[in-house]
Amino acid sequence: MKKFNIRKVLDGLTAASSSSSSSNAASGNRENDMIQETLQSEHFQLCKTVRHGFPYQPSSMAFDPVQKILAIGTQSGALRLFGQAGVECYCQHESGSAVIQLEFLVNEGALVSALADDSIHLWNLRQKLPAILHSLKFNRERITFCHLPFQSKWLYVGTERGNIHIVNVESFTLSGYVIMWNKAIELSSKTHPGPVVHISDNPMDEGKLLIGFECGIVVLWDLKSKKADYRYSYDEAIHSVAWHHEGKQFVCSHSDGTLTTWNIRAPAKPAQIITPHGKQPKDGKKPEPCKPILKVEYKTTRAGDPFMILCGGLSYDTVGRRACLTVMHGKSTAVLEMDYPIVDFLTLCETPYPNDFQEPYAVVVLLEKDLVLIDLAQIGYPIFENPYPLSIHESPVTCCEYFADCPAEVIPALYSVGSRQKRQGFSKKEWPINGGNWGQGTLSFSEIIMTGHADGSIKFWDASALMLQVLYKLKTAKVFEKPRSKEEKSSTEIVDEDPFAIQILSWCPESRVLCVAGVSAHVIVYRFSKQEVTTEVVQLLEVRMPCEPNEVESPECGGEQASAVTTPGTSSSPQTSLPQSHPSTSSNNSSDGLRDNVPCLKVRSSPLKQSAGYQVELLIQLVWVSGEPPQQITSLAVNSAYGLVAFGSGDGLAVVDYLQKTLIVNVSTAELYGSTDPHHRQPHSPRKTRQPSAGLCDGNDASAAPEEKCKSPTTGSGSPCNSDEDSKQKFIDKAKISRKINMIADQKDDARDNSFSRSRSSSVTSIDRESREVISSFNFCDWLSKKSESVAVPSLWVGTSLGSMLAIALTVPSTPEQRMLQPVGVSFCGPVVRLKGGILRMAQLDASGTLLPHVYESWYEPNAPEEEREQPRRRRPTSPSSSQENPDCQYAVVCSEKQAKVLALPSQNCVYEHNITESSFVLRADVVTLTSGVGIACFCANGHIMTLSLPSLRPLLDVNYLPLTDMRIARTFCFSNQGQALYLTSPTEIQRITYIQETCDNLQEMLGELFTPVETPEAPNRGFFKGLFGGGAQSLDREDLFGEVSAGKASRSLAQHIPGPGGMEGMKGAASGVVGELARARIALDERGQKLGELEERTAAMMASGESFSKHAHDIMLKYKDKKWYQL
Repeated sequence: MKKFNIRKVLDGLTAASSSSSSSNAASGNRENDMIQETLQSEHFQLCKTVRHGFPYQPSSMAFDPVQKILAIGTQSGALRLFGQAGVECYCQHESGSAVIQLEFLVNEGALVSALADDSIHLWNLRQKLPAILHSLKFNRERITFCHLPFQSKWLYVGTERGNIHIVNVESFTLSGYVIMWNKAIELSSKTHPGPVVHISDNPMDEGKLLIGFECGIVVLWDLKSKKADYRYSYDEAIHSVAWHHEGKQFVCSHSDGTLTTWNIRAPAKPAQIITPHGKQPKDGKKPEPCKPILKVEYKTTRAGDPFMILCGGLSYDTVGRRACLTVMHGKSTAVLEMDYPIVDFLTLCETPYPNDFQEPYAVVVLLEKDLVLIDLAQIGYPIFENPYPLSIHESPVTCCEYFADCPAEVIPALYSVGSRQKRQGFSKKEWPINGGNWGQGTLSFSEIIMTGHADGSIKFWDASALMLQVLYKLKTAKVFEKPRSKEEKSSTEIVDEDPFAIQILSWCPESRVLCVAGVSAHVIVYRFSKQEVTTEVVQLLEVRMPCEPNEVESPECGGEQASAVTTPGTSSSPQTSLPQSHPSTSSNNSSDGLRDNVPCLKVRSSPLKQSAGYQVELLIQLVWVSGEPPQQITSLAVNSAYGLVAFGSGDGLAVVDYLQKTLIVNVSTAELYGSTDPHHRQPHSPRKTRQPSAGLCDGNDASAAPEEKCKSPTTGSGSPCNSDEDSKQKFIDKAKISRKINMIADQKDDARDNSFSRSRSSSVTSIDRESREVISSFNFCDWLSKKSESVAVPSLWVGTSLGSMLAIALTVPSTPEQRMLQPVGVSFCGPVVRLKGGILRMAQLDASGTLLPHVYESWYEPNAPEEEREQPRRRRPTSPSSSQENPDCQYAVVCSEKQAKVLALPSQNCVYEHNITESSFVLRADVVTLTSGVGIACFCANGHIMTLSLPSLRPLLDVNYLPLTDMRIARTFCFSNQGQALYLTSPTEIQRITYIQETCDNLQEMLGELFTPVETPEAPNRGFFKGLFGGGAQSLDREDLFGEVSAGKASRSLAQHIPGPGGMEGMKGAASGVVGELARARIALDERGQKLGELEERTAAMMASGESFSKHAHDIMLKYKDKKWYQL
C-alpha cells in the first residue's frame, strides 16, 4: 500500500516539527476533498470577559451614595466594582501593589485609588472598561491617608512623615500649599507626632481641617490663616476619627479600646470617655484596657438617637471570639459576630452631604472572605440577601467543569429545586447597592458552571449572559457517617483532611445523570428527581481493584501507531462484588492482621432523607487490598444511554452497571493489552499505607518508597537527588495528576505555586518520568471496530498516561426489559493507537467532519410510578453505513499531552497528526463545538492557549496567555463549547475568558454600565435664621487658596505625574458598538442640557442686573432733572 508524507506546520511560537504522518493515499485524498473546513485563524481572538467571586485578600472599600456603586481594593492591586445584581467590573493596577484607600468623586463617574507603593490614580468609570486617567507617584514620602471632600476637586494626602499635601484631581498636579507637621503640633513638643491617620473637614466649615496623628494628637487646622486653631491630646494612639454632622463634636477611637468625644472649643480634655466593651470596676477605677477600636463612625438621625458603629474594642479575655461589629444606638448596644476578621466597614446614609442629618439605613461590612450588609432600620439588625456570587469559596474549590449550550430546560429545573434551599431570616428590603445598568447584548446559549469543593459539596451555577448565579447545591457527604472527633476517625481513611473532597465530575446534561469521584476512592451516581424521597438503605457496591502495582518501561517507539488487536466474542471475567447495604466490617483484617476488603469511609446507617434534586442512585467504594489502600481515582465517565459508569486509577479500570448495580469490568491496565502489551513491566515495591492529605499525591509515584524516588529514571541506579531537578520533577508529576487528583486546601498550595513558575519551561517531559501507567481518560461512543461491520456498536475508549488508546466493545441489551435482566457483554479490542504523552481527550467525528454528540437517554422522573413513567428514548449519533468506495466513515480524534492524531475508522489509519508542543505539555484539552465548526482547544503548562482545526489539525491560535501560571489554574482550567473557558484565578475568584473573535467584538455591548446620569440631591436647607445670622455651613474657595496663583508650585522632586491610558482617546477606542455610541450621545446630551441650563440662568441673571441698572439710572435722572448745575 502506497504511503505519502504531509509536511507539518510550525508548532505555534515554540518549535517546528518535522515529523510526518502516514495515511492511506487513496482514501486520504478523497477524504480531504470531501471535508470542507470552515474554521480559520481570523475566527479566533483571546480576551478576558468577566471575573466572578469574592475579591481575594481585600484591603479597602468605598461607596458612591448617589451612583450606588461599591468599590473594593485588594492586596494585589485589583479593583472590583459592584452595582446592581449582574453589574460587576474588574480592573487591575499594573504595579500590583496593595490598595490602601479608595475615594469616589461622588456622582462624577470617577474614583481615586491610593496604593502601598505611594502612588495615587484617577479611574474613569464612565466607560464600560474603566481606565486610569492620571497617576501621581510620590518619591520622598509614604502615603498613609487620603480625604476627598464632597463636591471638591482637591484631594488631601497625608503621609508617614506627618505632612499633608494637596492634589488637584482634575489635572493631578500638586498644590504648593503644604501642611507641615511641625507647624501643626505644639512648638514645645519634642517628639514627632507620627503618621497622619485621619483627615476630614468640619461639616459646617470647609475652611477647618481636622488632622489626626497616630500618637494621639488631633489638630483643627485653619486653611485660610495657615495655623492650628485647637490641639487635642490623648495618651493613647488614634485609629480613626468621626464628626457629628453639626461640626461641634467629634469622636476618636483609640488603641486601648476607648472612645473619646471632644467639643471643638474645649481642647483641654475630652467631653466623654467610654470603653464600650470594658468591664467597669466597682471602686470607680479606670476600666481594664481592651483591644484597639480600629474604626468608629458617628451617624445622626432626625428623629431619634444617633448611631455609633465601631469594630474592635473587645476585652482581652475574650480569647478565640470571632470578630465583632458593635452598633450603639441610644442605650442599646448590639454586638454582631462575623464569620471572618473585619477589613473595613461603611455606613450607608440617605444623604451625601456631611452637614445634614445622616439618616443611616445600612452598614456594609467587608470581611476577609465575605461581604455583609446589615439593615439598621429593622429590629435585630438582619442582613440583606447578597445578590452577588461571592460564595464560590465557601469551601475551597477542588475542581471545575464548564458546560455551554446546555439544554434549555436544565437551568429552570435546577433553579426550582435550588430555590427551596435558600436561607430564611434576611431583611425584607431590596439590596441597596443597585447602581449601574445591565449590558444590552447577550449570548444566545445557556451556560452552567459546576464547582466541586473540599467539604464534598457541589454547586451548580447559571453562567449565562456573563452573569453568575447559584442554582443548586448538592452535599455528597450526607451519604457517609461523619466522625465526631479526630479520635473517632477511621484508621482506613487515606487522606488526613477533607475525606469527602470532590475530585472529578462527570455530568450528562440531557439525562441529568451526575457522577462524582472523591478523594477517598469513592464514586457516587446521582439521578435528578423533582420528588422528595427517603432512602432506607444506600445502595453500595464495593470494588476490589486488581492489586498488581508494576513499574513500566516504555518502549522506544513511543509515538508509533499500535496495531489493533481484536478479541471478538470474548467477555471479561471481572472480579465482582454484589451490592451491599453496608460495608462488611466483620472481616476487616486478613489472617496476618492487614486491612482487607475495607472501604475508606463508613456509609450512613440511618435512613437518608433526600430532597428534590439530585438523589443517590449508587455508591461505589474501592476497598483495601491485603493491607494496601486503594489508589485514588484518576478518570471518570458516565453514560446514561448505556447505564454505565467507568472509572480508573493507577491499579486499572472498572466499569459498573448502575442500573443493575453490578460490576461488569474490573481489570488491571496490563490486562487491557492482552498479549500485545508494549511495556516491560517490573515488580514494584509495596505502596504507602497512607496518602498525603493534600490530595495531590501523584498516583504514579505515591507507591514508590522514598529511597526509590532518587533513582535515575533511565538507569534505575541510585543517585543523589539534585534539588533543582527534583523540584522540576515534583512539579511535572503534580501537574499531570492535578488535572484529576486535585489539591484540597488552597492555603497549602503557595509553595507548589512557586514551583510551577520555576519549572514550567523545563524540557523534561512528563512521559519521560512516568513510572506507572494510569488510566487518564474515557469516552463512551458508538463506533465501527471492524471493516466488516456496517452498524456502529457501543464501546468504551480508554486512554492511559503512557499514550495508549485502547477499546472495549460493549453489548448492551436493546429493550428496557432485557436491559434490566440481561448482563452487559464486554470484549476487549486491545490498543488502537499510541501517542506521546498521556491521553487527555478522545472524541468522534462523522464522515463530514462534524462532532458526533455523546449518546444519551432523555431525562425522566425516576420516582414516578411505572405506569406514569414515560419510556425514554435512547439517542445515539447517526452512523452512515460504510461502502466499498470509502469504507472509512468515522474519525477518531485523540489528543495527548504532546500530540493530536485523527484516525479514520474502521480502518484505524492515522490521517492527520500534529505535535502540539515540544518544550512543554498540555494540561487541558477539549474538543469544542463553535459557531463556525469544530476544533481542539489546548492549555499548556507554559501558559499557552492553542486551538487546532478538525480534522486536519491546522494551528489556528497560539497565545502566551499566562506566562506565570500556578497550580490552581492548572487544575481548574476548562474549555467549553462556543469559545468559552474559565479557571480559578485565586482561591475565591473565577476568571472567564473567550477565544472567539465574535464574542470579543461584542464584549462592550454585553458588559454592564457602571455610571448612569443621576441628579445630585439638593443641599440641605439652611433655614431662615441661619441664613440671616450667618449660621449653617461655611463654604471655602479652595481654588483661590490652593491654586498656583496663591499657593505657588510644588517641588518637582516630591511627586511624578504619569498620564494614564484612559483619556478621551482611550475612551473612544474602548467604547465601541451601537450601545456605546448611544450611551455617549445620551451623556453628551445631558451635559449639553446642563450647560444650556447654566447659560440660561446666567442670561436671566444678566437681564435682571440690566433691569436694575436701568431703574437706578432712571431714578437718578428724575432726582436731578429740574435742578440747576450749581444746585448739584
